[in-house]
Amino acid sequence: MAPTVARPLCGHPRRPEVRGRGRAPGRPGVRHTRLVTYKVTNWAGNIAFRADHVERPSTVAELRSLIGRAGKVRVLGSGHSFNEIADSAGALVSLDGLPAEVEIDTASATVRVAASVRYGDLGRRLHEKGYALPNLASLPHISVAGSCATGTHGSGDANGGLATAVAAIEMVTASGDLVTLSRAADPGRFPGAVVALGALGAVVGLTLDLVPAFEVRQSVYEGLDARVLDDHFDDVVSAAYSVSLFTDWRTSAVNQVWVKERMDGGTPAEPAAGFFGAVAADGPRHPVPGVSPIHCTQQMGEPGPWFERLPHFRPDFTPSSGEELQSEFMVPRRHAVAAFHAVDAIREHIAPVLQISEIRTIAADDLWLSPSQGRDTVAFHFTWVKDPQAVLPVLARIEDALAPFDARPHWGKLFTLAPAVVASRYERLGDFRALAREYDPRGVFANEFVTRHVLTG
Repeated sequence: MAPTVARPLCGHPRRPEVRGRGRAPGRPGVRHTRLVTYKVTNWAGNIAFRADHVERPSTVAELRSLIGRAGKVRVLGSGHSFNEIADSAGALVSLDGLPAEVEIDTASATVRVAASVRYGDLGRRLHEKGYALPNLASLPHISVAGSCATGTHGSGDANGGLATAVAAIEMVTASGDLVTLSRAADPGRFPGAVVALGALGAVVGLTLDLVPAFEVRQSVYEGLDARVLDDHFDDVVSAAYSVSLFTDWRTSAVNQVWVKERMDGGTPAEPAAGFFGAVAADGPRHPVPGVSPIHCTQQMGEPGPWFERLPHFRPDFTPSSGEELQSEFMVPRRHAVAAFHAVDAIREHIAPVLQISEIRTIAADDLWLSPSQGRDTVAFHFTWVKDPQAVLPVLARIEDALAPFDARPHWGKLFTLAPAVVASRYERLGDFRALAREYDPRGVFANEFVTRHVLTG
C-alpha cells in the first residue's frame, strides 16, 4: 500500500516571496494577480509541492478568470495538512489576497466569512459583537474554509465538527460560475459540498451559524488511571463542554485530561481538586511533556471568552514550527474502550516515535465525507516526531489494530490505508462522486490524492 506521504524534506517551510507588485505600475487603483513564490513545502515540511509558485488573485473575478485558463487548480488553505491533499501538478492558488470579509447578520444569527479568514481572527471579531461559534479546533491559526473542507473538529460529546456550523457555501466551479449552496435551499446537494476536499470548486465564502457568546474555564488534571475508562469512559468525556485525554502511550496512565467547562452565568464554584482520580495540575501545562506552556490557552480554572479557551493554543502565538507529523483516526463511539485497548496493546511500538496522542469525542453529522458522518465518534490523534521512515511502519500497525472498528482517517493527515479500504467506510461516497461529476466534469480540481482516495470507483 502506498502511503500518503511523499518526498520528505528537512528544515522549515519557506515563507512566500512576492514576485511583482500589488498594483500595476503607472496605473493607480488597478490591481493585478500577484505571482507568489510560496512555501515549497506544507506547514510540516514533509510534502514538497510540485508547483514552485502560487497564484494569488485579489478579486473573485480574477479567480474566475484564472480557473477558466488553468487545466488543473488546487486551492491552498493555511497549509496545515500532512499529506498530498493540497498538492497539484497544475496551478496552486491562495485566496489570502481576497478581502477578508466578516459580515454578521443579526437577524439570522449567522456570519458570512471569506474563505481565507482564520478562526483566531474570526473568534475575536464575533465575540466583540456578542456572538460565538459552537466549537473550535486545537489550533486557531487554521483557515475556516480549509478546516471545514477536510472535516477538522474540536472536542465535546454534543459538538459536531467545524463543518456542522456551515449554513451556506459559495464556490467558483470549473466553468467559472459562482455558485451558492445552502442547507435550507439545497438539501440534496449541500451535505456533499461542505466536507468536499476542494474537489467541487474553489470555496470563496461560507455562512456559519452563530450562538450567543459564552465563557469557558479550562482545568488540567494529571495521572488518570486508564482503567477508569473501562467503566466510566462516557462519564469522563461528558463531564464538561469539551474534554481531551492526552497520553504518550508509555504507561497505562493518561498523562493529562484537559477539561473545558462552559460558564453560563452566576458565580462559578472553584474547579474540582480531582477528576476521576486524576489530580489538578499545580500550574499551566503543555500537552507534550516537558514543553513550555507559554503558547497554550489560559488554564488553572480562569474563566475567559470561548475563543480564548476552546483551542489548546493561543491565537497570538504560533505553537510550533512544524517539527512534527500528525495522524488521526475516527472510530464509532460505541467502540471507544475496545479501540483504546487495541492501541494500548501496541504502545511499545508507538511511544518511541510519538510526541503526544489526544483522544476526543465528536457528535455525529450528516455530511457525506465527514469522518463523523452517521455516527458519534471518538478520535485518536497522534502527533509524531518528524521522521516519516520511522513513523510509517508504526502507523500501519495502528491501522491494523483499529481495522475491526471501521476507523476513518482524517483527510488532511497521514495514513497508509488502501483507497478501497477508505472508500468502504463512507456510505455516501457514491453520491459524492456523482456530485463531483456534476460540478467538475473535467476534473479541474481533482488532484492525485482526491482521485485516488475519493473519485475512483
